[in-house]
Amino acid sequence: MIKSNVKGQRLAALFLLGNALFNYPLLALFNRHATVAGIPLLYLYVFAAWALLVVLLAFVVEKK
Repeated sequence: MIKSNVKGQRLAALFLLGNALFNYPLLALFNRHATVAGIPLLYLYVFAAWALLVVLLAFVVEKK
């Protein structure tokens, strides 16, 4: 396969992962009245999922 095609497939997979992470059923799992270190669980989940996507995106784009 051509490298750009593999990179495109990985970016498409990251897009689908992002859609899954920020879709209603998973967000509803973390919508509780609980805190972790004083941070509401839902906010912690959204920030962690966003940070994971940014790191994975950087890894895919910068990989040679």
